[in-house]
Amino acid sequence: MTLITDSGSTKCDWVLIDALGNVLLRTKTKGLNPAIIDSEELNSRISGNIELTNISHKVEILDFYGAGCGTTIPRDNLKKILVAIFPNAKVSVQEDLAAAVYAVTTTPGIVCILGTGSNSCYFDGKKIHAPIASLGYSLMDEASGNYFGKRLIRDYYYKRMPADIASEFEKNFNLEADEIKMNIYKKPNPNAYLASFAEFIFTKNEITPYFHKLIKEGIETFIECRILTFEESHKVPVHFIGSIAHFSEEIIKECFQERNLKLGNIIQRPIDGMIEYYKNKTSN
Repeated sequence: MTLITDSGSTKCDWVLIDALGNVLLRTKTKGLNPAIIDSEELNSRISGNIELTNISHKVEILDFYGAGCGTTIPRDNLKKILVAIFPNAKVSVQEDLAAAVYAVTTTPGIVCILGTGSNSCYFDGKKIHAPIASLGYSLMDEASGNYFGKRLIRDYYYKRMPADIASEFEKNFNLEADEIKMNIYKKPNPNAYLASFAEFIFTKNEITPYFHKLIKEGIETFIECRILTFEESHKVPVHFIGSIAHFSEEIIKECFQERNLKLGNIIQRPIDGMIEYYKNKTSN
């Protein structure tokens, strides 16, 4: 049996499939970003899921795809934990970009992630090329959930947010300075905490001019930093994975039309596309 995952910083989807690609189990845990979450917490989040512990000795292959797995140290730390929990499995740990590519295309294109964090790569039809390292929520992650969360908090404190929106914002979140600083600097998952504020933008029935401007500025920054840096940007379709991309689809289309870029697929949850990828893989 093969266990495949797609993990962001907020949540992790787990799917168990048999040799024919049939789904035997679907479950979730909290996000497992090893670049941000310490080993004890990672272990606790996985071991705390009873469905996973019940099948831990039956898993033969574990393919883990996740945010924060693009560099050696956090990737190796997570792999050690997974090997201990799933002792009979051949374990591989790869960056979430690989899952995004497998979920969205089999032909050349640029593949982007817009979720709690953000990232991009070029897929030439065989190999993934990601020349720009992802440095996480404090330095990069343009147009991600945590990017928009930071923008909202700053706009609220700097009085840039329209008064009616600021009033509603206050009702939805604890905006005390000490509370915000505690979550960002002392508690685990600061990126997911910041991203939780972004939900405020997308729970409205309509995108107000303020939100439209906010989203568009973020998308344009992402395009400049993470799409146009590829020389293939005007030659191949650009695909998107993630909730932020899903809810921003109309503004992404607007930005792409203005820049004469070709928009490909937009998928909210890559795990479904990955299941199809593994089914095709097992049938070949």
